Amino acid sequence: MSRIIRTEANNILAKAVEYHGFVYLQGVVPSDPSLDITGQTKDVLAQIDALLEIHGTDSTRLLQAHIWLKHITDREALNAVWSAWLPADGAPARACVEAVLADPRYLVEIMVTACR
Repeated sequence: MSRIIRTEANNILAKAVEYHGFVYLQGVVPSDPSLDITGQTKDVLAQIDALLEIHGTDSTRLLQAHIWLKHITDREALNAVWSAWLPADGAPARACVEAVLADPRYLVEIMVTACR
């Protein structure tokens, strides 16, 4: 039986779960919700980088991304940061939708799946 590795798990969620070389991240929200959409997106992507590194992978190995925006009109600003962060020719399958987020100060939440 393959081992399941859970990173910083609690009774509700784990920040990441690794199984069979696949790494599934939680929906990552900004650590500083006072930032604008550009700052929040950079913050979230830095957290994603750190979580992927813990599991021995990085943004070159992304498979899928789910992005929730408080305001879909922020999509262009998000995409500017997102595109600069992605490796060349490394875009994952992606969905980006407007949603009501858990904290009204959050402007973005991103969840990714990667492989090792």
